[in-house]
Amino acid sequence: MQHARVPATFDVPLSVPFRHRVTFTRGALEAGNPSLADALAGSARCVAFVDEGVAQAHPEFGSRLAAYLRALDGMPELACVESVPGGERCKRSMEVPDRVVQAVDRHRIDRQSCVIAVGGGAVLDAVGFGAAIAHRGCRLVRMPTTTLSQDDAGMAVKNGINAGGKKNFVGAFAVPHAVLCDEALLESSPGWSWLGGFSEAVKIALLRDPGLFERIERDAAAIVARDMAAAMPVVVRSAELHYRHIVLGGDPFEVRSARPLDYGHWLAHRLEGLTDGELPHGQAVAIGVAIDTMYSVHAGLLDAASGARVVAVLRALGLPTSHPLLADLGAVEAGLEEFREHLGGRLTITLLRSIGEGIEVHAIDPSLLRRAVLDAAAT
Repeated sequence: MQHARVPATFDVPLSVPFRHRVTFTRGALEAGNPSLADALAGSARCVAFVDEGVAQAHPEFGSRLAAYLRALDGMPELACVESVPGGERCKRSMEVPDRVVQAVDRHRIDRQSCVIAVGGGAVLDAVGFGAAIAHRGCRLVRMPTTTLSQDDAGMAVKNGINAGGKKNFVGAFAVPHAVLCDEALLESSPGWSWLGGFSEAVKIALLRDPGLFERIERDAAAIVARDMAAAMPVVVRSAELHYRHIVLGGDPFEVRSARPLDYGHWLAHRLEGLTDGELPHGQAVAIGVAIDTMYSVHAGLLDAASGARVVAVLRALGLPTSHPLLADLGAVEAGLEEFREHLGGRLTITLLRSIGEGIEVHAIDPSLLRRAVLDAAAT
């Protein structure tokens, strides 16, 4: 006798607990600073990958890391320290993630051991992707070394590389085991890198904290001069706002079609792709923020005075608000569909209703975009 097949459905909400630990400190490798020791506690072995720019500015970094670990009881063995290309170069192929996977295998790094990533956002992305796919996930300890990676990218729970001319097309979501931001490492970053990170601080201020925007507006000259007393409160507050969105916003792995903290990013990602990574992310974001702000003005969402303030602040920070590639709006507008595909679902773009308040729209008018581009270049 044949029995009829019985359909079966199992449908239970799945909640997986994570802990996302971020620490700001100064002198992470100095004796007596427990921040890194706390992050590495419980690991048997570790490997470190250091941005080559950081390695050049701090040639003693690897030896200092090894000495720090040897001086403390219960610290993991440092199996190797390797330098990797900095900037978008490290995200152009699987070379860096493959090197991480090979090191994990060669040095017997298990899932309770650590991969340490030291560098800017691109290095954190590429090394983090390798850690995420080795053993289906090793512990990742991030040490961001740029303003952009400390005030934004290091707070994220995503890793990846570029492919097919598209930003972050290949990657994985993975919560880092710990993030350790050392203020001292910012002091050796190149000028363009130092300034670029503040575009993300402006962005998050425009969306979440008008008081932070006013602080950046007031202290722009001091920030450009690398006055740490003026700059670090902005970096830390920006990091906190990004962090709180990720851990409390209800969508850390971005399964919904909206990504509000990507204000200005649809255009930024397109420009980065069109320049093959020659335009740094922070500078691309500044251009995207300027144009989306002026678009908000032309769409009747934001008052003109506020729009002018935003463009003025970006320029006061030494950041661009236009680019020659914007002359070909057809090529630029293709970034809208790439952005939609990256998120899935309906096109959702965040614009501004006021400084401190965003609003979601689902279409971009090419005629208004053209006016916004002209205004961002001229205002």
